[in-house]
Amino acid sequence: MNDDRPTRITTVRQLLSGTGHGMECLVEIYGAHIGRKTDLFEDVLTVGRDPDNGIMLDSDSVSRRHARIERSADARFIVDLNSTNGTYVNDVPVTPRAPLESGCFVKIGDTIFKYLTGDNVEASYYEEIYRMAVTDGLTQTANKRALDDFLDKEVSRARRYGRNLSVLMMDIDHFKAVNDTFGHLTGDLVLRELAAVIRARVRREEMFARYGGEEFVVALPETDLGGAREIAETLRKMVADHPVLFEGRTIRITVSIGVAEFKREIHRSPSDLLRDADKNLYLAKNGGRNCVHG
Repeated sequence: MNDDRPTRITTVRQLLSGTGHGMECLVEIYGAHIGRKTDLFEDVLTVGRDPDNGIMLDSDSVSRRHARIERSADARFIVDLNSTNGTYVNDVPVTPRAPLESGCFVKIGDTIFKYLTGDNVEASYYEEIYRMAVTDGLTQTANKRALDDFLDKEVSRARRYGRNLSVLMMDIDHFKAVNDTFGHLTGDLVLRELAAVIRARVRREEMFARYGGEEFVVALPETDLGGAREIAETLRKMVADHPVLFEGRTIRITVSIGVAEFKREIHRSPSDLLRDADKNLYLAKNGGRNCVHG
């Protein structure tokens, strides 16, 4: 019987010799154990739902023995073991084997890992942990914490110096139907695709963040209400014109967007500004969806 499970003997031998120590690891950036680090000492490591795998993922979207990470010469590869939901590297299906390069994203079921390698892999790991504190693991956009910090500064600046500031709050239309029809893994892909489309349009001095679920926010310093409406309409059209392709299927999505401009006499805090954007998002939804309101 060919059993490619990692053994303690192999691990101890490599630890004593120093071979591979701290040179490679997988960091869980999205899943049940965010931040978990798995050092890759073994030449072969399996990933799956069964407890005897080197990395066990307790999720119905993961096959019992889902994928195998192996070393060949001086390179690392991942092999899909005929899993039900597939294995992906940087959103490209593994069919059935793909190389791993430092910084790449590995998706197994509903869990995403980042593969790190190099002489300073420990430093890279702690940098990744810091980045995860302000980044949404699924979409690789800023998270709500980062948005709150950004808006705290920008609202203070707008109040003090009379600068323009606007926010857009957007929500994917009928997103529940996408999940119910195609499954949550497809829903995850839709969220990542949307993020990629919007991120390409957002400037360095602006912020694009996942606010929660299927809601996203774009913060626009130095932008008045008219300019924000134009940007919102551009983003709405970009999303509507971008088909999401998944396993031979084409999924069309749209977004509704609420727009709000900072008013010194009304908005005492960033939450007040976001609340007005959310109210306008609600009106956009009630107005037929796939539209801008504010």
